[in-house]
Amino acid sequence: MATRASGAAPQRWFVSGDFNGFFGLVVDNLTILSFIAAALIGIFGFPADVVFQRMFPGTALGVLIGNLIYTAMARRLAARSGREDVTAMPLGLDAPTSIGMALLVLGPSFLAGKAAGLDAQAAAIATWQLGMASLVVMGVWKFLLAFTGDWVTRVLPRAALLGSIAGIALVLMGLFPLIEALRAPVAGFVTLGLLLYVLVAKGRLPLRLPGVPLVFLFGTALYYGLGLAGLGAPGFQLPAAVHWQPALPWPNLGFIDGLPATLPYLPLLLPFGLLMVVGGINVSESARAAGDDYSTRDILLTEALSTLVAGFCGGVAQTTPYIGQPAYKHMGARHGYTLLTGLFIGLGGMLGVVSSLVQWLPLAVLAPIIVYVAIDITTQAFEATPRQHAAAMVLGFLPSVAYMLSIKLGNPAWISPEKFNELATTLDGHGLPELAVIKTLGNGFIITAMLWTAAVAAMIDARLRRAALILLVAAGFTLFGVIHSVDARGGLHLPWQLSGLAQTINLQFSAAYAVLAALLALLSLQRQEAARP
Repeated sequence: MATRASGAAPQRWFVSGDFNGFFGLVVDNLTILSFIAAALIGIFGFPADVVFQRMFPGTALGVLIGNLIYTAMARRLAARSGREDVTAMPLGLDAPTSIGMALLVLGPSFLAGKAAGLDAQAAAIATWQLGMASLVVMGVWKFLLAFTGDWVTRVLPRAALLGSIAGIALVLMGLFPLIEALRAPVAGFVTLGLLLYVLVAKGRLPLRLPGVPLVFLFGTALYYGLGLAGLGAPGFQLPAAVHWQPALPWPNLGFIDGLPATLPYLPLLLPFGLLMVVGGINVSESARAAGDDYSTRDILLTEALSTLVAGFCGGVAQTTPYIGQPAYKHMGARHGYTLLTGLFIGLGGMLGVVSSLVQWLPLAVLAPIIVYVAIDITTQAFEATPRQHAAAMVLGFLPSVAYMLSIKLGNPAWISPEKFNELATTLDGHGLPELAVIKTLGNGFIITAMLWTAAVAAMIDARLRRAALILLVAAGFTLFGVIHSVDARGGLHLPWQLSGLAQTINLQFSAAYAVLAALLALLSLQRQEAARP
């Protein structure tokens, strides 16, 4: 561990590894912004000017504020500990909830506005105000929950905290970007292979330049070169000409107009905020396992503040600390990379640079860096968790698989909404409908993974009463939709207001936890009796 001697020179602002980390973190954020733009403009027909001129600047400002604070926290930790190898917590836009906001809130709201008689521009402005208000609601909610973070880290085992994010990493951050990369196989796979050579195998490239940026430059050149030569993936075309149009994210009161429209979405927005707090707790533990002991409360308060700032200034996607802090540490990044990322995304979002890059950088080349981060996170989860808890952690991966399937199966391009509803509600005499089970298991998947892992870890440690208590908590959460929601959008619900198949699923899942809890409680008595002389 590198430390500074007494009276040594002040901390350096940048080291060579910061440029690798900067490029990786910028790519993460650009990839999510690319998805938001593709979903809103490509799927729902949103006016591009509202996305790029109104939504993106405020969203980018939240990234700037959060990364500046995390940079300051890293410098303070380095000064306090006397270490030179402190790595800042990375902050960016959250992928799962950004996908959820685009597909479940903003897109449907825009279509509803048009169906109500508004023209496209008016419907888009009303939707933008809903997005702002949603961020303010989630920011306030996260601020209130931030003070529970340290308590959660004391109560839950490390396997539950790291295992839940490892599942997200492997299934969502690993598979989805890998599929995107392989849609243009030559450029995507070559980029991934070179990244693994540079970051995992610690190989050296011929030029004395930071490896990650060099790989991305090569991958981008390969993508466009093959495409222009007619050798690229089918459907290649150059993006339309982009004109930089600066747009400053001034604070405005548009979110107030959008607040009434958030009421129907609260069952969705509150779990979104809760999931980010749980994720923030997990990444704080991940950083602690890597050697950087940040205050969980300060990490959570920062993400709440940056989300609020984004919402007040026109943003529509919430910020969160990323789960790849150990990966950036392995890249050699310290605290300069978060400063550079904040300035690039924040100022670039205001000046129109980010909007231009989102339209020009190929996703097939951007996606492999996320695959690498997913690999590193999963590896670290196993290395930092007691060996006997490995099986519990693997079990916690499975709800993420269900969430991934529910995303894909809910895509109208895969299955029409009518066909999906038919398959999810038709009984075949062999139990609950398979699609309904997948959807129910995927809803609240982060919290489900934590509870499953914690319960099995308690069983492994012969603490059966603790396992039973965790299962009873899961039963209560299930009744109200915190996990295993039967709401069509994955939101909270009241069990006595359910009916039909939704009520059956809700009661069956809740009863499953309660019955297992009761059996474990009885088994704990048996063990105690057997231990008596």
